[in-house]
Amino acid sequence: MMRWNWILLGLLVIVPVQAQELPENLEGLGLRESTMASRDMPGWKVPDKILVRSFFGQDVAAMLQPLTPDVELVAVTTVEDAVANIDGAQALFGFCERSILEAADSLHWVQSYFAGVENCVSLPAMQGGMVLTNGQRLSSPTIADHTMALTYGLVRGLDLFQGAQAESRWDMQAAPSLMSFGELSGRTMLVVGLGGIGSQVAQRAHALGMKVLATRGSRREGPDYIEYVGLGHEAIHLAKKADIVVNAAPLTDATRGMFNKEFFAAMKPTAYFVSVGRGQSTVTADLITAVKTQQIAGAALDVVDPEPLPADHPIWSTPRIIVTPHVAALSAETWQRIWALVGENLRRYVAGEPLLSVVGIERGY
Repeated sequence: MMRWNWILLGLLVIVPVQAQELPENLEGLGLRESTMASRDMPGWKVPDKILVRSFFGQDVAAMLQPLTPDVELVAVTTVEDAVANIDGAQALFGFCERSILEAADSLHWVQSYFAGVENCVSLPAMQGGMVLTNGQRLSSPTIADHTMALTYGLVRGLDLFQGAQAESRWDMQAAPSLMSFGELSGRTMLVVGLGGIGSQVAQRAHALGMKVLATRGSRREGPDYIEYVGLGHEAIHLAKKADIVVNAAPLTDATRGMFNKEFFAAMKPTAYFVSVGRGQSTVTADLITAVKTQQIAGAALDVVDPEPLPADHPIWSTPRIIVTPHVAALSAETWQRIWALVGENLRRYVAGEPLLSVVGIERGY
């Protein structure tokens, strides 16, 4: 059967191109195909109506409509829009809100644009046989780049020099901290959560000459550029060996609050903590204490708890903590991969084929 490949030009104009495999920009990401065809899933039917959330000013429904001319794609921009239009819709793209799901009468499939679905899988309506797909691995290369940027920022003291620059001071007082850590090459990184993001981070660290250790929740297998892959409970023990600890784990019952005072006490006082996974996996107060008391050397956070951070939150004023506002996934390439996945899954669902990136509801990712 013919598949669609896409070229995205200008403002995300989609040009269909014949291809035999996945859309080109989805190749090599390790996306998983469901073992069950859509047509074999209880409740499936060729859809008549799908709600599609417009995002970042893009009318995604209009972009996708040429792929399925016989299916009504309804553009919605708000939760209220979705609630008002959900009657008769078999699928919902871009939203997973309790009020929408409770108002639905025909909903079978929810497609999230992003990887994080912890607030979706916990909804009662998702426990009744509904199918959920997400954007896992689509932003992994971009987040890995951001992770390495945060790592370099800590190791080279860019936060310290940026503070001096803001005050127009030529200040070399941070130089001793640069001498104490040295270079990344030869150092050890622990990646907690060896999924799509973790694998991309590990690959970059290895390319820089670092020794890479990792943990994952399900098995010990990993690429050959990782020296050791342990299970989740081993993270605190491996932290003792690491110069950089990266949180790339999904939020589950097992990872919620795992980066706590006991974990930070296990780290080297010269080590840095970088978090791009989920904010609630870190106990914020324990992290602040660990940095302030120099139990660890510093931290860089793209995800925090709470989020967004209130203006008076102590993280803002804690030296050696770098914060970026949950932007690690943002790039033109990420958006192109999201729209490619959504379109490919739409084509597959209508044709009754296996979907990509189906979430295990009970597992949470």
